[in-house]
Amino acid sequence: MLDPWRLRLLSLLESLGTVRAVAEAARLSPSTVSQQLAVLEREVDARLFERAGRRLRLTPAGTALVGHARRILDQMEAARAEVVGLDGALRAGRPAEPAGRVRVGAFTSAANTFVIAAVQRLRERNARLRVDVWELDPYDSLPALRRGDCDVAVTNNLVDRAAPVDPDVLHTPLIDDRVVFVSATTAQDEAGDNPAGDPVDLAACRDLTWSAELPGSWTYELVTRTCHKAGFEPDLGGLFTSYGALLAHVEAGLSVTLLPELAVDTRYRVAARPLRDPMVRHITAAVRAGSADRPAVAAVVTALEAAGGAEALRRRPATAPAGDRPAPADAPARAGR
Repeated sequence: MLDPWRLRLLSLLESLGTVRAVAEAARLSPSTVSQQLAVLEREVDARLFERAGRRLRLTPAGTALVGHARRILDQMEAARAEVVGLDGALRAGRPAEPAGRVRVGAFTSAANTFVIAAVQRLRERNARLRVDVWELDPYDSLPALRRGDCDVAVTNNLVDRAAPVDPDVLHTPLIDDRVVFVSATTAQDEAGDNPAGDPVDLAACRDLTWSAELPGSWTYELVTRTCHKAGFEPDLGGLFTSYGALLAHVEAGLSVTLLPELAVDTRYRVAARPLRDPMVRHITAAVRAGSADRPAVAAVVTALEAAGGAEALRRRPATAPAGDRPAPADAPARAGR
């Protein structure tokens, strides 16, 4: 009989790569992790690992068992949630409804604009369903989903780069979010004479000062890759950990940047203009294939679909008039991706 706890450790090893990292994630000692993985090998009577320096590398048998382990763990959670839901419905004398706990990982601009709204509506309609939201950079969301750290990952592609195909992860489209050129507002913008903005040719912006989030972030790669594609190296005069500081820098006329439209906080007096060569990121809700039929997970994905569609309908033009909103000087900065 395979032990679910050991299967969880195996899944973590495949995601994190080292016994030490697994130990930290599981709050165990490295020696305990190693012992439990050795017990798992004996349970299945097959060689699951091989040494590669100080690292344990999965054998083909180990890799195959990881896939089974994740499906088994998802099915165990689905069974527990269904039993709890049915028991609660029977006791209350009402039809069964989605129940249990669902963990959602979402990048900040999605969380700010439609994810939290979806969770709020779910809470109002499903008293037995708890949805936790965890802020995750798009780079981190799919690995977290595969590890089992979250059940739904609101993620996106890097505009011109297709997401890797993974048969164990299913994607549901939520909303398309175009990339815009963001600069300080002009007198024309303030007067409302340029509501949509003329499309921007990035090749003509090579002499401007640019800003972005820190290297390694989704938006840093967006700015640098797009400028490289336009034929120049961006002169970065500002690097920030959040969109709040970045937008304040742009608002002050110290730089320009590229952002997804969802991330342009209307509290800042900035102009967001379309690009001459349009760029769009496709936002999806990703779930593990083994948990897609779990009622609670399906309810969350359905709510995210509805909220994403509502946000697409609500979306303002790329350049919003600045005079009808307060200056953001005293407003807390919103971090974001």
